[in-house]
Amino acid sequence: MRVCVYCASSDAAHVAYRDAAFALGALLATSGALTVYGGGSAGSMGALANGALSAGGEVLGVLPRFMADLEWGHPGLTRLELVDDMRERKHRLLSGSDAVVALPGGCGTLEELFEAITLKRLGIYFGPIILLNTLGFYDDVARVLERCVDERFMNPEHRAMWSLVDRVDDVLPTIARTPRWREDARELAVVRTDA
Repeated sequence: MRVCVYCASSDAAHVAYRDAAFALGALLATSGALTVYGGGSAGSMGALANGALSAGGEVLGVLPRFMADLEWGHPGLTRLELVDDMRERKHRLLSGSDAVVALPGGCGTLEELFEAITLKRLGIYFGPIILLNTLGFYDDVARVLERCVDERFMNPEHRAMWSLVDRVDDVLPTIARTPRWREDARELAVVRTDA
């Protein structure tokens, strides 16, 4: 299984976020999953990679060349792919991934998460999208997504596009029990006026 993890590079955030990232990396490694992430060495990014590597896992980083030039890349990954820009990075991260896990993070993490949800709505991505809600970080995001449905910007069925979990140990069971997204996703993409 290939799991794409969106996460942050901040070392200034609460240590609980890095601890959860390290634990997730170790969990993915012991399950035999390939961890795919943004390739950085700092913050939750570095902790995720270090957790997976410490448990003997394989880690693929996808890093824009300008970040490599700034020496932001993790030096110990199984494989590091350099790409031209952020857009290509996002495409490479998600393409071929069986599941997405979004850890708490800043605008880059949120952009990646919302793009994955958008692509799922449009029937381009079909796997589970899990929000790891460490310290309640995604509570407000979940409320905004619920309001999108309540205000009729999305259909009620779209609530099934993501799952919120509070503990690292809940990530793999949630991935396992989440069915592949609907093949008729494009028929649901437009908001119905009769619902």
